[in-house]
Amino acid sequence: MVASVTVDRTLALLWRNHRPLAPAAKGAGRRPSLDVNEVVATGIRLADSDGLTAASMGNVAKELGVGTMTLYTYAPSKDELLELMVDQALGERELPGPGEPRPGDWRAQVQLYSDQTQLMFQRHPWLSQVSPIRPPAGPGLLAAREYLLSVVSTLDLTPHDTNTAALAISTYVDSAASLQAESLLIERASGQSHDSWWIDRSDLWETYFDVERHPAMTAIWNAGGFTAGPNEVAAESYRYGLDRLLDGIAGA
Repeated sequence: MVASVTVDRTLALLWRNHRPLAPAAKGAGRRPSLDVNEVVATGIRLADSDGLTAASMGNVAKELGVGTMTLYTYAPSKDELLELMVDQALGERELPGPGEPRPGDWRAQVQLYSDQTQLMFQRHPWLSQVSPIRPPAGPGLLAAREYLLSVVSTLDLTPHDTNTAALAISTYVDSAASLQAESLLIERASGQSHDSWWIDRSDLWETYFDVERHPAMTAIWNAGGFTAGPNEVAAESYRYGLDRLLDGIAGA
């Protein structure tokens, strides 16, 4: 029963801006000085600036100039605050809704999803530290699912394959964007670029690398296949993988 009450409460908070609000009862006391949207926006701002741990209930309360116990009347727990922050970030992607104009063909529309997802993770790199296994069941999540399903629905696929293809696209795009965000966090925390990190380990190739144990790597190296830096390789491999994934979906 407790779990059910908690889930119902979280869903009500997630969908707070998408359902009719009951009118305030007369004589109900002073009007609240805050609202949930302010609390969520403050948590996101702190996480963007100083990392996910900075968005603690105490720090958010301090930033808003209220007591921590007061904050619990808006976001009953840190876990619920995090769910609200995540879904708010997910909903920032500028994806056309039903009946709204869309760019080009279905591939261009997938590219829009890709671009918006990468921008979202760049704005909020702390998202890479949040598990996507049980996402917040809010409007941000459903808007993205609706968009990708509507894009893939234009292809000649069965309903089952339409859903599977949309999930494959979101899994690939979201995972890659999360890795890019994690990369950004590591560079920020360490103060060292990935190129510099590998340069520090250059002795690996001179002292420890055995060409006989790694013939494929050696052949690719000798053929000039490892000329790009880490960031360039990541971008190229992402583009290659997405193109091949969409080719496979189109040919199904």
